[in-house]
Amino acid sequence: MANIKSAAKRAQIAKVRTLRNKSAMSKVKTTIKGVEAAVAANDAEAAKAALTVAIQTIDKAASKGILHKNNAAHKKSRLTKMVNAM
Repeated sequence: MANIKSAAKRAQIAKVRTLRNKSAMSKVKTTIKGVEAAVAANDAEAAKAALTVAIQTIDKAASKGILHKNNAAHKKSRLTKMVNAM
């Protein structure tokens, strides 16, 4: 445990941020799985709807700094290609 008050506070802040980041990344992964499941089921309408939601979620994570902007672009590109190839 930290001996200095400011170090203890930073440790507490790190815990809170880790939980927030973990929650956001979980949401991103869930929306990506939704797109992949719709593509696997050959459901074009559901895939396009899921893609829209996934792109919004990925952009939100990137804007908060949870994902790097290039990583977000890569994920969006991969999902869009997958949906367009149906």
